[in-house]
Formats: sequence, C-alpha cells, structure tokens
Amino acid sequence: MPVGGTAVSTPSGSAGRAPVAAPSGGRPRAGGGRRRGDGVFVLACLLPALVLFAVFMVVPTVNVFRMSFYTWSGFSPDMRFTGLDNFARLLDDEQFVRAFQNTVALLVVVTVVTMGLGLFLAAIMTRQRLRGRTLYRFILYVPSVLSVVVIAAIFSAVLDQENGLLNGALRLLSLDALRQVWLGDQQLVLWSVAIAMVWQSLGYYMVLYMSGMASIPEELYEASALDGASAGRQFFAITLPLIWQNLRTTLTFFVMSAVNLSFVLVRALTGGGPDGSSEVLLSYMYKQAYTNSSYGYGMAIGVVIFAFSFLVTLLVSRATRREPLQF
Repeated sequence: MPVGGTAVSTPSGSAGRAPVAAPSGGRPRAGGGRRRGDGVFVLACLLPALVLFAVFMVVPTVNVFRMSFYTWSGFSPDMRFTGLDNFARLLDDEQFVRAFQNTVALLVVVTVVTMGLGLFLAAIMTRQRLRGRTLYRFILYVPSVLSVVVIAAIFSAVLDQENGLLNGALRLLSLDALRQVWLGDQQLVLWSVAIAMVWQSLGYYMVLYMSGMASIPEELYEASALDGASAGRQFFAITLPLIWQNLRTTLTFFVMSAVNLSFVLVRALTGGGPDGSSEVLLSYMYKQAYTNSSYGYGMAIGVVIFAFSFLVTLLVSRATRREPLQF
C-alpha cells in the first residue's frame, strides 16, 4: 500500500511480515567485533616481543644516557652527579681521540674494500662461466659462518712473528726483508685488523649481491651486447643501477655491524695494543667502564658511539638515496 505517497511492493510469500531495518551505517555489527578481536589477538602476539625489546633495548639505552651524567666506579654506592663533565673530559683524552680515529679509519677502509670486492666477485661469479664457481663461492662464504674468536685465532697463527704462516712463506721465498711484526708494529696492526674484518665479511655480502644480480633478466645483457657494450659498461649501466637498493641496504647494515665487529676482533686479536694503536671506541669504552672502574665515563663514550653510529647511518642513507629502477 502507499506509504508517504510512495507505493511499496511486497514480494510474494512475505505478506504480513514486518520489514527488517538495516543497522546504522549499513555494516553488520559482527564485523566490527571481529575486527576488535583481531586487534586484541595481534596485540597479544606482539606483547612478548615488545616486553623483551623494552627490557633489553630501551631500558639499557636509557640507562646508558642517564649514567653518562654521573661519576661512579660501578661497584661502590657512591654515585655523584657531574652533569656534562664526562663529555668535557673526552675532548682532552688523547686515547679516546686515537680510538675514534682508528674506528673511522676501519669503517672507511673495510667498508670500501668489502663492498667493492663483494660486487666485483659477485659479478664474476654471476656473469662469467667459471669452472668450479660453486666451490669458490663456498670457500669465500665459509669465514662468515665462523666465530669471530676462531677468526682471531686463525689470524694470530697466520701473523705470528716467529712461526706465523705469512712470515714463514716470506722466509721460504727468501724475502726475509719483508718479514714484519704484524701484530706488534704500531704502523701495521690496524691494517692487520682491517684484513681480518674484510676476510670475515666478504663472502656474506658477495652472496647477497649474487642473489640480486641473478634476478636481472638476461635479455637486458643480450640487448646491450648487441649495441656493443663491454662487460664493464654492462656492470655500471645495468647491474649496479638494478641492485642499487640491495647495495644501499647492505651498506647501511654493514656500517652498523662493523663497529661491533671491530670491537670483537680487536678484543680477541690485539687487546687494543700495542700501546693503544689498535684501540677502537667500543674497546676503549669497555676498558674504562669495566677495567678502570670509570663506569660513568665509559657510558659517556657509549653515548658518543650511539650518536656516531646514528649519524653515519643517516649520512649513508641520505647519500645513497635515489629513485629505484624496475625491470
């Protein structure tokens, strides 16, 4: 019958039934409850990870910043607030300046050599038809799965002054004039640590770059070869731009991990010697906080390391930013 001047038709068989009004908004209430239930489930799954992250990452980081403003031995109950005095001491600490310089030198040298060699070897393994390249890849990758302590022991044996493999090979080749005290010479020890870092990291990043290069279509190389492009031209015009995002990610990751790797290798290989010539920021912080009983001063060094790592990562990210290419 007409309702408000408009005729409403009733389907057959539905006479006498009242129309059912739809919920407001046109959406069933059950869906909203289901979404809320999904949110609670996701939160319950994430809660253990968030708690662990807060306990083992956020709280210690905040504590490092807090303790950098105190003078404390780490053991006695006497804790004295000194403000920025610990940071002022850093400017006059020659050993800290030397450790900072060593850290920067290792980051620059090891990063350039590792990334450059990794790209070069990955390109050869991917583009060239080498016999036994699977064996070569395995040999290069093995050091990345070894413990850093094992690597330090290997290089201690290789670089030993009297019975080391390197000096022994030089003696065998009648090149005694080239024999050196590799881990005892202040001019050579940092280079020895750098070689160990490169050897440990090279295979891992080579494999990462190989996986990126393997996904590039072969048709691009074939078309460029028809245009007369050499292998070097293909690398810089095709390979490098198409794996740039992979390179950028690994570069940022390597810069952050190299700070920790340098500490572990220096601690196990040289102990910072001779006379602090191989000291890095993390090893110097460890000595001040846990050996010299200058916990507050060590935490000030930790704040500098945190700011330095964040700044370097930011600069690397900004410097390598570019529009991603797709194929």
